[in-house]
Amino acid sequence: MQPDTAVILCAGLGERMRPLSLNTPKPLLYLAGQPILAHTMERLRAAGVTRVIVNAFHLADQIETFFSQYEGVSVMHEDELLETGGALAAMASKGVLPDGPFYIINGDSYWVDGPSAALPRLAAAFDPAREDAALLLARSAGTIAETLYGDFIWARDGELRRRLEREVAPYLYSGIQIATKALLHGAQPERFSLNRLWDEALAAARLNAVIHDGVWFHLSTPSDIVRAEALLRAREVGNST
Repeated sequence: MQPDTAVILCAGLGERMRPLSLNTPKPLLYLAGQPILAHTMERLRAAGVTRVIVNAFHLADQIETFFSQYEGVSVMHEDELLETGGALAAMASKGVLPDGPFYIINGDSYWVDGPSAALPRLAAAFDPAREDAALLLARSAGTIAETLYGDFIWARDGELRRRLEREVAPYLYSGIQIATKALLHGAQPERFSLNRLWDEALAAARLNAVIHDGVWFHLSTPSDIVRAEALLRAREVGNST
């Protein structure tokens, strides 16, 4: 089943991206000739997504103006910053999330597909009868930017798990996942991170992952944008779309 719905999380303050994000929301910063969100929408449309739900807080009017050019997009303004998990819970409380699987994408996610497109790969691997969510993980070694210690460890003969305090993990969360409302476990719309929901799913053995077979860009600081632009112009990591 290919989901027809996606959630794009666009409410963050983008503090590490300052000063670029002071007057422009981080998801609207330009990369490869257009806003990051424009690349995301191209990939979602190519994957068959017709309905998009967006949260907005920081410079929300700019987010809403950007999405006014697209059909099937609903922008939900947050009165207070709810973080990623709280935003999802707020959407569920308003009854806007679908009953079936849907994508969840960070507004600043930018990736180059490998031999096959990442979103359909993620959907094909997801089994809602056995899992509440599946994460697209990027290899730390192939990520464009400084990535520190990584996020997840997944041994070939073992289970997906978080890295321990002194470990260096080979995989990073790419900001892209597929899930159902079961991931929320009735969570209320308060300020909390998706990390809490992942930990609950991990404890219940209901979190899965797919390893991205292309290139993922970690866009956290202005220097990350500069580095990504240089690589894309040089076509060292493939086409930008």
